[in-house]
Amino acid sequence: MCRWLAYSGSPIEPDELLYRPEHSLIDQALHSREGVETTNGDGFGLGWYDGRAGRPPAVLRGVGPAWSDANLREVALAVRSPLFLAHIRASTGTPVQQSNCHPFRHGPWLWMHNGAIRGFERLKRELVLGVDPALYAGIEGSTDSELMFYLALTFGLDDDPVAAVERMAGFVEAAGRAHEVAYPLQMTVATTNGRDIWIFRYSSEGRSRSLYYSADMATVRATYPEHARLGALSDETRVVVSEPVGALRGAWRPVPESSFGVVREGVDILGPFRPTPGMK
Repeated sequence: MCRWLAYSGSPIEPDELLYRPEHSLIDQALHSREGVETTNGDGFGLGWYDGRAGRPPAVLRGVGPAWSDANLREVALAVRSPLFLAHIRASTGTPVQQSNCHPFRHGPWLWMHNGAIRGFERLKRELVLGVDPALYAGIEGSTDSELMFYLALTFGLDDDPVAAVERMAGFVEAAGRAHEVAYPLQMTVATTNGRDIWIFRYSSEGRSRSLYYSADMATVRATYPEHARLGALSDETRVVVSEPVGALRGAWRPVPESSFGVVREGVDILGPFRPTPGMK
């Protein structure tokens, strides 16, 4: 399927997570340890905010393998951002094209996904009809991931992201039941409005793809005082990853099955994720 990471904290160059660490995201594109596929070479994307209030996110997406893209390497070194999402894609059947690469963008929002809607070709028409007509024109690609995003927007992502994604998941599962698709939803999702990041780990069968979040930065610094770079990162700094980057033992904690998390200034939140009926 895919691998992704989300970063929030002291401004850094994305290169520090995409390329530099042991088992970086780019290394995972070739040598994934916990994904369905070892190689994730069906495109990539980087979405970032520059830290200025009201500025929409910028997005770079490409259809080639992330490990050989010179533009991604240039941007990852040139940009300095307090919040960014990065994604490497392994297609589940939809075409390898730029409009199908994550993260997807709508207004201030970015969205990326690892997983699939099973039986998507059977459910797609019903799911598309659930999207608010005022939003429909914004859909550019053909993936289940982007459609999930627009359903979440339809169900109130702007107002209550957790409730909106729970309604989206419930809507997909109801469509799956109607079409006799067993276990229709598999997802780890990250979405952000440029201030907070919401993460989700859920699957209909209760066997979701891997997802981890970084330990409290003060604890990591105390454990590894010899790593000077950690001293430049604020206590608010957090990273969420499909699988751990770097080699700092104890720096990563698994996101529990059927959970959501919120990375925000102050106290982060981790709670249960429960799909709800998603009818409009």
